[in-house]
Amino acid sequence: MEWVEFTARTLEEAKELALDRLGVAADDAEFEVLAEPKPGLFGRLRGEARVRARVRPAQARQKVDRRERRPRKAAAATPDGGESAAKPTKGPAKDRVHAGPKPAAKPRQQANQPSQLDPANPAEPATSDHVTPQRTQEHPDVSARQVGDEARKFIDELVAAFSFTGTTELIEDGDDLEIRVHGDNLGLLVGPRGTTLQAVQDLARVASQRRLGDHDTRLRIDIGGYRQRRKEALDRFALQMADEVKQSGVARVLEPMSSADRKIVHDALSGIEGIATRSEGDDPYRRVVITPANDG
Repeated sequence: MEWVEFTARTLEEAKELALDRLGVAADDAEFEVLAEPKPGLFGRLRGEARVRARVRPAQARQKVDRRERRPRKAAAATPDGGESAAKPTKGPAKDRVHAGPKPAAKPRQQANQPSQLDPANPAEPATSDHVTPQRTQEHPDVSARQVGDEARKFIDELVAAFSFTGTTELIEDGDDLEIRVHGDNLGLLVGPRGTTLQAVQDLARVASQRRLGDHDTRLRIDIGGYRQRRKEALDRFALQMADEVKQSGVARVLEPMSSADRKIVHDALSGIEGIATRSEGDDPYRRVVITPANDG
Protein backbone atom coordinates (compact mmCIF):
# COMPACT_ATOMS: atom_id res chain seq x y z
CA MET A 1 0.00 0.00 0.00
CA GLU A 2 1.22 3.53 -0.75
CA TRP A 3 2.38 5.89 2.00
CA VAL A 4 -0.10 8.48 3.29
CA GLU A 5 0.80 11.59 5.26
CA PHE A 6 -0.80 12.93 8.46
CA THR A 7 -0.25 16.10 10.50
CA ALA A 8 -1.19 16.80 14.12
CA ARG A 9 -0.01 18.67 17.21
CA THR A 10 2.01 15.73 18.55
CA LEU A 11 3.56 12.59 17.11
CA GLU A 12 1.16 10.46 19.12
CA GLU A 13 -1.87 12.25 17.69
CA ALA A 14 -0.50 12.02 14.14
CA LYS A 15 0.07 8.28 14.49
CA GLU A 16 -3.39 7.82 16.00
CA LEU A 17 -4.96 9.66 13.05
CA ALA A 18 -3.00 7.40 10.72
CA LEU A 19 -4.26 4.26 12.47
CA ASP A 20 -7.83 5.57 12.36
CA ARG A 21 -7.56 6.29 8.63
CA LEU A 22 -5.84 3.01 7.72
CA GLY A 23 -8.17 0.97 9.92
CA VAL A 24 -5.44 -1.24 11.38
CA ALA A 25 -3.77 -1.81 14.75
CA ALA A 26 -0.38 -0.30 15.57
CA ASP A 27 1.39 -3.63 15.02
CA ASP A 28 0.09 -3.77 11.43
CA ALA A 29 1.32 -0.30 10.40
CA GLU A 30 4.66 1.30 9.53
CA PHE A 31 5.51 4.92 10.38
CA GLU A 32 8.10 7.39 9.14
CA VAL A 33 8.51 10.63 11.13
CA LEU A 34 8.87 13.62 8.78
CA ALA A 35 8.77 16.44 11.35
CA GLU A 36 8.48 16.79 15.12
CA PRO A 37 7.16 19.74 17.15
CA LYS A 38 9.88 21.63 19.04
CA PRO A 39 9.64 22.64 22.71
CA GLY A 40 8.97 26.31 23.32
CA LEU A 41 8.46 28.55 26.31
CA PHE A 42 6.57 27.29 29.37
CA GLY A 43 6.45 23.73 28.06
CA ARG A 44 4.47 24.63 24.95
CA LEU A 45 5.25 23.01 21.60
CA ARG A 46 6.08 24.93 18.45
CA GLY A 47 5.25 23.53 15.01
CA GLU A 48 3.41 20.37 14.14
CA ALA A 49 4.18 16.67 13.96
CA ARG A 50 4.12 15.15 10.48
CA VAL A 51 4.33 11.41 9.79
CA ARG A 52 3.99 9.06 6.85
CA ALA A 53 2.21 5.75 7.37
CA ARG A 54 1.17 2.66 5.49
CA VAL A 55 -0.13 -0.83 6.15
CA ARG A 56 2.79 -3.15 6.92
CA PRO A 57 3.57 -5.27 3.80
CA ALA A 58 3.07 -9.01 3.94
CA GLN A 59 6.05 -11.02 5.15
CA ALA A 60 7.88 -13.28 2.76
CA ARG A 61 6.27 -16.68 2.52
CA GLN A 62 8.06 -19.87 3.44
CA LYS A 63 7.30 -21.40 0.03
CA VAL A 64 10.48 -19.76 -1.24
CA ASP A 65 12.45 -21.79 1.31
CA ARG A 66 10.98 -25.00 -0.09
CA ARG A 67 12.12 -23.96 -3.54
CA GLU A 68 15.63 -23.29 -2.23
CA ARG A 69 15.75 -26.73 -0.62
CA ARG A 70 14.97 -28.56 -3.86
CA PRO A 71 18.55 -28.43 -5.26
CA ARG A 72 19.86 -29.77 -1.91
CA LYS A 73 17.48 -32.73 -2.07
CA ALA A 74 18.60 -33.48 -5.64
CA ALA A 75 22.24 -33.31 -4.55
CA ALA A 76 21.59 -35.58 -1.57
CA ALA A 77 20.01 -38.14 -3.88
CA THR A 78 23.42 -38.54 -5.56
CA PRO A 79 25.36 -40.30 -2.75
CA ASP A 80 28.88 -38.84 -3.02
CA GLY A 81 28.92 -36.96 -6.28
CA GLY A 82 31.00 -37.88 -9.32
CA GLU A 83 34.35 -38.18 -7.52
CA SER A 84 33.26 -40.55 -4.73
CA ALA A 85 31.47 -42.79 -7.23
CA ALA A 86 34.74 -43.32 -9.06
CA LYS A 87 36.73 -44.37 -5.94
CA PRO A 88 35.66 -48.11 -5.85
CA THR A 89 36.82 -48.75 -9.42
CA LYS A 90 39.89 -51.01 -9.40
CA GLY A 91 39.68 -52.97 -12.70
CA PRO A 92 38.08 -53.07 -16.11
CA ALA A 93 35.07 -55.07 -14.90
CA LYS A 94 34.27 -52.56 -12.17
CA ASP A 95 34.87 -49.71 -14.56
CA ARG A 96 32.17 -51.17 -16.76
CA VAL A 97 29.85 -51.51 -13.77
CA HIS A 98 30.26 -47.83 -12.82
CA ALA A 99 30.26 -46.60 -16.37
CA GLY A 100 26.48 -46.05 -16.18
CA PRO A 101 26.27 -43.92 -12.99
CA LYS A 102 29.14 -41.61 -13.95
CA PRO A 103 27.07 -39.43 -16.34
CA ALA A 104 24.45 -39.07 -13.58
CA ALA A 105 26.85 -36.72 -11.77
CA LYS A 106 27.00 -34.34 -14.73
CA PRO A 107 23.63 -32.60 -14.14
CA ARG A 108 24.82 -31.71 -10.62
CA GLN A 109 28.03 -30.21 -11.99
CA GLN A 110 26.10 -28.41 -14.73
CA ALA A 111 23.70 -26.89 -12.20
CA ASN A 112 26.68 -25.42 -10.33
CA GLN A 113 28.51 -24.38 -13.53
CA PRO A 114 25.98 -23.03 -16.06
CA SER A 115 28.78 -22.11 -18.51
CA GLN A 116 29.49 -25.82 -19.08
CA LEU A 117 25.94 -26.72 -20.21
CA ASP A 118 25.81 -28.81 -23.38
CA PRO A 119 23.82 -26.77 -25.96
CA ALA A 120 22.71 -30.01 -27.58
CA ASN A 121 20.83 -31.03 -24.39
CA PRO A 122 17.89 -28.63 -23.76
CA ALA A 123 16.48 -30.75 -20.91
CA GLU A 124 18.38 -29.04 -18.09
CA PRO A 125 17.48 -25.40 -18.94
CA ALA A 126 13.82 -26.45 -19.30
CA THR A 127 13.81 -27.61 -15.67
CA SER A 128 15.09 -24.29 -14.28
CA ASP A 129 12.78 -22.25 -16.54
CA HIS A 130 9.78 -24.14 -15.16
CA VAL A 131 10.27 -22.81 -11.61
CA THR A 132 9.20 -19.21 -12.23
CA PRO A 133 5.68 -19.93 -13.59
CA GLN A 134 5.01 -22.18 -10.59
CA ARG A 135 5.86 -19.42 -8.09
CA THR A 136 3.70 -16.97 -10.02
CA GLN A 137 0.72 -19.30 -9.76
CA GLU A 138 1.32 -19.91 -6.05
CA HIS A 139 1.18 -16.14 -5.33
CA PRO A 140 -1.62 -14.70 -7.49
CA ASP A 141 -2.79 -11.12 -7.05
CA VAL A 142 -5.74 -10.86 -4.68
CA SER A 143 -8.58 -8.62 -5.81
CA ALA A 144 -10.87 -6.65 -3.54
CA ARG A 145 -13.80 -8.74 -4.77
CA GLN A 146 -12.07 -11.96 -3.64
CA VAL A 147 -11.54 -10.51 -0.17
CA GLY A 148 -15.16 -9.34 -0.04
CA ASP A 149 -16.51 -12.72 -1.15
CA GLU A 150 -14.49 -14.57 1.51
CA ALA A 151 -15.56 -12.14 4.23
CA ARG A 152 -19.19 -12.37 3.13
CA LYS A 153 -19.01 -16.17 3.22
CA PHE A 154 -17.65 -16.04 6.77
CA ILE A 155 -20.42 -13.67 7.92
CA ASP A 156 -23.12 -15.83 6.30
CA GLU A 157 -21.83 -18.90 8.13
CA LEU A 158 -21.58 -16.97 11.41
CA VAL A 159 -25.19 -15.75 11.18
CA ALA A 160 -26.32 -19.30 10.38
CA ALA A 161 -24.33 -20.68 13.32
CA PHE A 162 -26.29 -18.41 15.67
CA SER A 163 -29.56 -19.59 14.06
CA PHE A 164 -30.36 -16.02 13.04
CA THR A 165 -32.18 -15.01 9.87
CA GLY A 166 -30.40 -12.36 7.87
CA THR A 167 -29.05 -11.38 4.48
CA THR A 168 -25.66 -9.91 3.63
CA GLU A 169 -24.77 -7.18 1.17
CA LEU A 170 -21.27 -6.37 -0.13
CA ILE A 171 -20.57 -2.70 -0.86
CA GLU A 172 -17.43 -2.00 -2.92
CA ASP A 173 -15.75 1.39 -3.30
CA GLY A 174 -12.31 0.72 -4.76
CA ASP A 175 -10.24 -0.83 -1.95
CA ASP A 176 -12.92 0.03 0.64
CA LEU A 177 -15.27 -2.86 1.40
CA GLU A 178 -18.30 -2.93 3.66
CA ILE A 179 -20.48 -5.94 4.40
CA ARG A 180 -23.91 -5.05 5.73
CA VAL A 181 -26.03 -7.64 7.51
CA HIS A 182 -29.78 -7.02 7.29
CA GLY A 183 -32.29 -8.74 9.53
CA ASP A 184 -34.19 -8.65 12.81
CA ASN A 185 -33.01 -9.46 16.33
CA LEU A 186 -29.30 -9.25 15.49
CA GLY A 187 -28.39 -7.35 18.65
CA LEU A 188 -26.41 -10.29 20.04
CA LEU A 189 -23.90 -9.85 17.21
CA VAL A 190 -23.57 -6.14 18.00
CA GLY A 191 -23.10 -6.22 21.77
CA PRO A 192 -22.84 -3.29 24.20
CA ARG A 193 -21.59 -0.23 22.32
CA GLY A 194 -20.62 -2.41 19.37
CA THR A 195 -17.97 -4.45 21.21
CA THR A 196 -19.16 -7.76 19.77
CA LEU A 197 -19.48 -6.21 16.32
CA GLN A 198 -15.84 -5.11 16.54
CA ALA A 199 -14.81 -8.66 17.40
CA VAL A 200 -16.85 -10.02 14.47
CA GLN A 201 -15.11 -7.53 12.17
CA ASP A 202 -11.67 -8.61 13.41
CA LEU A 203 -12.53 -12.28 12.80
CA ALA A 204 -13.82 -11.48 9.30
CA ARG A 205 -10.54 -9.74 8.49
CA VAL A 206 -8.60 -12.80 9.62
CA ALA A 207 -10.83 -15.12 7.57
CA SER A 208 -10.46 -13.04 4.41
CA GLN A 209 -7.59 -10.54 4.30
CA ARG A 210 -4.99 -12.40 6.34
CA ARG A 211 -5.85 -15.79 4.91
CA LEU A 212 -5.51 -14.48 1.35
CA GLY A 213 -2.44 -12.37 2.18
CA ASP A 214 -4.18 -9.08 1.37
CA HIS A 215 -2.92 -5.81 2.88
CA ASP A 216 -4.50 -3.23 0.58
CA THR A 217 -8.24 -3.40 1.13
CA ARG A 218 -10.06 -1.87 4.10
CA LEU A 219 -12.88 -4.09 5.35
CA ARG A 220 -15.73 -2.99 7.59
CA ILE A 221 -18.70 -4.94 8.92
CA ASP A 222 -22.06 -3.40 9.85
CA ILE A 223 -24.87 -5.41 11.43
CA GLY A 224 -28.45 -4.21 11.58
CA GLY A 225 -27.45 -0.65 10.59
CA TYR A 226 -25.68 -0.15 13.94
CA ARG A 227 -22.69 1.78 12.58
CA GLN A 228 -24.84 4.29 10.71
CA ARG A 229 -27.01 4.90 13.79
CA ARG A 230 -23.90 5.16 15.96
CA LYS A 231 -22.34 7.70 13.58
CA GLU A 232 -25.44 9.88 13.56
CA ALA A 233 -25.65 9.78 17.37
CA LEU A 234 -21.95 10.63 17.77
CA ASP A 235 -22.24 13.51 15.28
CA ARG A 236 -25.08 15.05 17.30
CA PHE A 237 -23.27 14.45 20.59
CA ALA A 238 -20.00 15.97 19.31
CA LEU A 239 -21.75 19.12 18.03
CA GLN A 240 -23.54 19.51 21.37
CA MET A 241 -20.24 19.22 23.29
CA ALA A 242 -18.60 21.72 20.92
CA ASP A 243 -21.33 24.27 21.62
CA GLU A 244 -20.79 23.88 25.38
CA VAL A 245 -17.02 24.35 24.97
CA LYS A 246 -17.61 27.52 22.93
CA GLN A 247 -19.96 28.99 25.49
CA SER A 248 -17.95 28.08 28.58
CA GLY A 249 -14.44 28.29 27.19
CA VAL A 250 -13.63 25.11 29.13
CA ALA A 251 -12.36 21.93 27.48
CA ARG A 252 -14.52 18.80 27.65
CA VAL A 253 -13.11 15.28 27.97
CA LEU A 254 -15.31 12.61 26.39
CA GLU A 255 -15.70 9.01 27.51
CA PRO A 256 -13.23 6.38 26.21
CA MET A 257 -14.00 5.35 22.64
CA SER A 258 -12.73 2.99 19.98
CA SER A 259 -10.54 4.36 17.21
CA ALA A 260 -13.49 4.27 14.78
CA ASP A 261 -15.70 6.33 17.13
CA ARG A 262 -12.90 8.80 17.82
CA LYS A 263 -12.47 9.32 14.09
CA ILE A 264 -16.19 10.12 13.77
CA VAL A 265 -15.87 12.82 16.47
CA HIS A 266 -12.70 14.29 14.92
CA ASP A 267 -14.33 14.40 11.47
CA ALA A 268 -17.57 15.91 12.81
CA LEU A 269 -15.73 18.82 14.48
CA SER A 270 -12.91 19.31 11.97
CA GLY A 271 -14.72 22.18 10.26
CA ILE A 272 -16.13 23.88 13.39
CA GLU A 273 -14.59 27.33 13.87
CA GLY A 274 -13.10 28.01 17.30
CA ILE A 275 -12.92 24.31 18.24
CA ALA A 276 -9.97 21.91 18.30
CA THR A 277 -9.88 18.20 19.13
CA ARG A 278 -7.17 15.80 20.19
CA SER A 279 -6.92 12.25 21.53
CA GLU A 280 -5.12 11.35 24.73
CA GLY A 281 -4.56 8.26 26.86
CA ASP A 282 -3.91 4.65 25.93
CA ASP A 283 -6.33 2.08 24.55
CA PRO A 284 -8.81 0.90 25.65
CA TYR A 285 -9.16 4.12 27.69
CA ARG A 286 -8.11 6.56 24.98
CA ARG A 287 -10.56 9.47 24.66
CA VAL A 288 -11.23 12.63 22.70
CA VAL A 289 -10.66 16.08 24.24
CA ILE A 290 -12.58 19.04 22.79
CA THR A 291 -10.92 22.38 23.49
CA PRO A 292 -11.25 26.01 22.41
CA ALA A 293 -9.08 26.57 19.33
CA ASN A 294 -6.75 28.97 21.17
CA ASP A 295 -6.37 26.69 24.22
CA GLY A 296 -2.72 25.55 24.49
